Amino acid sequence: MAIRKTNATVFGLALALGGCTFAEEALWPSLTGERAQPAQQVQIAPSAAEQQQRQAAQAAIAVQPPPALGTGTFAAPEVTPGQPTGTFVGQKVVQFRGELRQMQQSLANHNTRLQQVRNKTVQDSQRYHGTVAAINARLQVGTTPGNPVLVQQWKTAQTELDGIVDDIARMNALATDVSSDSTMAAYLLESVRAAYGLAGAVDEDHRQLAILEDDTNRTVVVIDRLLNELTEDITRQGNYLSSERSNLTTLSLAIKNGELYGSSLASRAYVPLPSGQVSEAAPAIGPGASVAAGSGGRRPLVVIRFDRPNVAYEQALYTAVSRALERRPQAMFDLVAVSPSRGGASQPALSATSSRRHAETVLRSLTEMGLPPERVRLSAMSSATAQTSEVHIYVR
Repeated sequence: MAIRKTNATVFGLALALGGCTFAEEALWPSLTGERAQPAQQVQIAPSAAEQQQRQAAQAAIAVQPPPALGTGTFAAPEVTPGQPTGTFVGQKVVQFRGELRQMQQSLANHNTRLQQVRNKTVQDSQRYHGTVAAINARLQVGTTPGNPVLVQQWKTAQTELDGIVDDIARMNALATDVSSDSTMAAYLLESVRAAYGLAGAVDEDHRQLAILEDDTNRTVVVIDRLLNELTEDITRQGNYLSSERSNLTTLSLAIKNGELYGSSLASRAYVPLPSGQVSEAAPAIGPGASVAAGSGGRRPLVVIRFDRPNVAYEQALYTAVSRALERRPQAMFDLVAVSPSRGGASQPALSATSSRRHAETVLRSLTEMGLPPERVRLSAMSSATAQTSEVHIYVR
């Protein structure tokens, strides 16, 4: 089957991905499962523009910013000293002043712990991103499938990411301690205010109570700021960790196939569809092409023909789904297992089983790339025009 050449780059990739076709010519030309005849390979030096693009791509991979963390430091103002008055209320003032100093010392310890865990988190993130950047850089220039060096680096990256899990656990423990101090500070403030109503006080007692109330108020504000910023750090790190785990899963698939895919599909912004909303149907198939039965006249985004063992479809599949999500972030997908209806009495049943197994393989690939399973709807059908087991993917 002749392949219409759109440009040199696409044509070259078309020969490499014979088992996977796209109906949308803006993405890829139509491909067949036929094996290409051996041809003499000619090495062509990249142009200056291509060299600059490669360098820019590798620089983009190498520079991965660590997750943003708060930068605040938290220290309460010193407690204002006072002289004992000898009254019962004066004794209470001395007691409250001592409790406030203990609380401020606890706050200083919490601030030290916060700065330490932040520094460790930044270091762990930098090590992790450095390892991932090395993997991406090697995949960028091409490597062998399942390269053991990259597999070991991936395991190292996973261990380094687990270090960030420990950092988040330390932040949670610190947040628990700060929350406890926040409760005690609020109780101390209420106790100071209640002391105004005690009998047997002199004017100096009330003056010192007012100063102590102001000092306690300022301490409460600092504690609350610390707790708020720490909570933001925990939330930010939790989201980052979830995203990077998904990216590691996608990266493991890229190492398995020896080619760079990109970030996880889960990192894209998904817009939930309102209840009852039906997505716009894909364009109809153009003249001269066929439509699989049961597709509703839609053009498939991807057609994967399993006409030989080990069809290399992952890179083309990732590119197609990634571009579809760039255009329509709310998109969902129909994954259809298509089996030939030809043959004897038992052949259609065997073909249907084979096509379903291939569809499950494609679904597993999409999940490993980071696409949430709930965005994919599975179905199956038979086709009189299909020559072999196929998997069609439609955008809805």
